[in-house]
Amino acid sequence: MKILAQIARIIVGVIFTFSGFVKVVDPVGTGIKLEEYFEVFAQDLPSLQGVFMFLAHNSLTLSLIFCALEIILGIATLLSYRMKYTSWLLLIIIVFFTFLTFYSAYFNKVTDCGCFGDFLKLKPWTSFNKDIFLTVLILVIFIFRSGYKESNLHTFMAITTIISFGLGIYAIRYLPPIDFLPYAVGKSIPEQMKPTGVKPIMEFTFLNKKTNETIVAKEFLMDTLTYKYVSMVTLNEDKIKPKITDYNISDSQGNNYTDSSFTGKKLLVILKNVEQIDEAEVINLKSVIKEAESIGVQPMILTSVIQADYEKFKTTNHITTPYFSADATVLKTMARTNPCVILLENGVVKGKWGNHSIPSKKELAETLK
Repeated sequence: MKILAQIARIIVGVIFTFSGFVKVVDPVGTGIKLEEYFEVFAQDLPSLQGVFMFLAHNSLTLSLIFCALEIILGIATLLSYRMKYTSWLLLIIIVFFTFLTFYSAYFNKVTDCGCFGDFLKLKPWTSFNKDIFLTVLILVIFIFRSGYKESNLHTFMAITTIISFGLGIYAIRYLPPIDFLPYAVGKSIPEQMKPTGVKPIMEFTFLNKKTNETIVAKEFLMDTLTYKYVSMVTLNEDKIKPKITDYNISDSQGNNYTDSSFTGKKLLVILKNVEQIDEAEVINLKSVIKEAESIGVQPMILTSVIQADYEKFKTTNHITTPYFSADATVLKTMARTNPCVILLENGVVKGKWGNHSIPSKKELAETLK
């Protein structure tokens, strides 16, 4: 039992630390996923709609707490730090996330749980099975919680807490320090939009009419007198799809400018909304647009704001730069802050800056070297 408890402690500690880290470097992404869950619950449980909508509106704060807490609990578990309290928190968190992944898988509501952020995408049932596995291990830890040799690394745990929350706050205020998204610096957007060329692996399910037996086959069975077709799944669906499938921009007249954005040097100024942009940010954006133009970089404003609202914003702030419409979900993926600036050269992301780190003319020029 002691050996099993130690193995469970190490496995849970490693998984929680890793899972928390890949999410805390991008808490905005996890916040978006939590918001999806809470909005689904608000629709499915109308009697608690107010509660879930409140949680949805505060999803970013909850995301920061959950992500940092995962790292803290992971490290605490690895160090056998205050295991009586740590085991209780582990159990509460895993029950919460097991419920979320079960709901996601069974009702097919949220197709990606975000368990490992954008680093690793898991299918709903895979996520649920992973949480069941962790629940079993955490139950072992919980039962054996008084048998662990406690460590007294209070200072180390305090530093871990500060670093965990510090990473998350930095990512929210600026941009993810480690970017797992397809729009990260160094990645080519048009290349990731191309078909992968991977051959699909199909799996067919049939019912044997004579024996009433379920048959799983790698190819379609043509004998319709013996077999009745039931269903078909693509086993490697994630590898077939391009990493980027929904990047599309158009002007106010509906003309498509997607390919044009991949030609030459472009400065994409992303405005997910205009209500929260203050005067100082507008001044900074107008400045970087002017500086980009002075070194031969063409600025393009991408927004998901309703045209009438953006026109009002543009007129009020005397912005003359051409603007283009894009899907709100795409812009959330491209830019974790609002506004955000992305420098492209022939479709390759050369630089990316959040709203608190808008680049200077010198920084733009050096990034293009």
